[in-house]
Amino acid sequence: MEHGDTLTVWKLDRLGRSVRDLLNILHDLQKRGIQFESLTDAISTETPTGRAMLHMVALLAELESNLIAERTRASVKAAKAKGVKFGRKPKLSPAQIKHARQQIERGQPLQDVAAILNVSRITLYRALKD
Repeated sequence: MEHGDTLTVWKLDRLGRSVRDLLNILHDLQKRGIQFESLTDAISTETPTGRAMLHMVALLAELESNLIAERTRASVKAAKAKGVKFGRKPKLSPAQIKHARQQIERGQPLQDVAAILNVSRITLYRALKD
């Protein structure tokens, strides 16, 4: 972009992840003589009022983001307290892992045991490690 251009975004939070990031980007644009405009937030850096609104909206956007993250952490903590398991389900059941150990102890190659259980060698290694 060149001096005199205008950077237009749909929403302010599309430009930066934090207020500091957003303000650094906008400061850089200002030094280069590039205007900024947010369509959804109706903010333009062409006026002093627009610049002030930009700072306030950026602050509120970061606050909202932090509140969402805090609520998400609280929800995950509550779910874990209720016994909800997160992540992928194991590919092998405890019985399959026990059977795999027995087969390997009897001398059957790990590659063959993995093929019988329809998993990769790495998956079987990980299951046996735990």
